[in-house]
Amino acid sequence: MSDCIFCKIIAGELPSKKVYEDEQIVAFHDIQPASPIHALIIPKKHIASLADAGEEDWNIIGQIQRVAAQIARELDVEESGYRVITNIGANAGQIVHHLHYHLMAGARLSPLGVHN
Repeated sequence: MSDCIFCKIIAGELPSKKVYEDEQIVAFHDIQPASPIHALIIPKKHIASLADAGEEDWNIIGQIQRVAAQIARELDVEESGYRVITNIGANAGQIVHHLHYHLMAGARLSPLGVHN
């Protein structure tokens, strides 16, 4: 996807401050953090959102969860707590249409809920 910002990061066309990378996954610090620690974890394969994942994508989605736990340990927030979340669609706040998970930590996070 030539216009996808995350695909450009994966291709090395845009800079990022990486915290993890392997053959299938890359993680980097969010440039607009919503918490003191805010990393994005993405598959290198372009998948628009969790709703667009095919049967062949579920293994990598599971691996993303493993990577999130590893990053939390490495950033020393495993015991204090962290949040892993993905947004799916406009009403959930998805802006970049490339599957990505937010790992947020480093402070007491507000509860999630519906806001009117």
